[in-house]
Amino acid sequence: MANSARFEPDREHADRLVTPGQLGEVLRAVRQQAPLVHCLTNVVAAHWTANVLMAVGAAPAMVDNRHEAGGFAATADAVLVNLGTPYDETSTSMRIAAVAGRAADRPWVLDPVAAGGLPWRTDLAAELLGHSPTVVRGNASEILGLVGGGGGHGVDATHRPEAVLPSARGLASEHQTVVAISGVVDHITDGRRLVRVHNGHPWLTRVTGAGCSLGALIAAFTASGKDPLLAATAATAAFTVAAESAAASTRGPGSFAVALLDELHGLTAEQVVERVRLS
Repeated sequence: MANSARFEPDREHADRLVTPGQLGEVLRAVRQQAPLVHCLTNVVAAHWTANVLMAVGAAPAMVDNRHEAGGFAATADAVLVNLGTPYDETSTSMRIAAVAGRAADRPWVLDPVAAGGLPWRTDLAAELLGHSPTVVRGNASEILGLVGGGGGHGVDATHRPEAVLPSARGLASEHQTVVAISGVVDHITDGRRLVRVHNGHPWLTRVTGAGCSLGALIAAFTASGKDPLLAATAATAAFTVAAESAAASTRGPGSFAVALLDELHGLTAEQVVERVRLS
């Protein structure tokens, strides 16, 4: 997601999994459907997450009380559960939403923020994982923490995606989910298949809630009804391609954040097809 590495494409391998054209089609579908995304997310990133969803053409709903969480999850097009700032009340709502969303066959995304480093939220993340999320999105340390590793320093990753890939593959296979690992190069796997996205910019790590909003974007893209691996890859590609455009026209994280919303709003399927770098 924060790309500064040299890109050496493996076009033949990547094209067997997903093609740039397919990623563009998912973006078109999201724009046409305008999916309603039920977000149970952290207080730091809620405003930013809502703006990112609206910029890409989705509709956010930040409903996190236990009285409405189940009903809303069952009627929304997709659900995001983000553990950035969990409380007793919201953790109950997350459990209710995960159960109700799955029962209603709604795709949902689990973002296990800081899993591995903090025992209570790690246990909560493991419990939610048992409710079959469509996609699990996190940085490398969070994914490692979710399978029993030590995690990182708070929300910061101390591991590289490549280093935790065996754990991610095992997690995906065991729980029949897609695992999207954010990093300098984003890795997305369903346990058998693997796609790498080589787009992005380091300023994504200097904007509060960038990763959290990517989780919401993935939820919106899974609502397209496409293969979850393809949907997660398309969301990652859209976000990181837009980030490159935003960085090219700005001078720092503040103006970059505003420009990122503009670039997401104006992003076309053709731009994704032309500029995404897969392996």
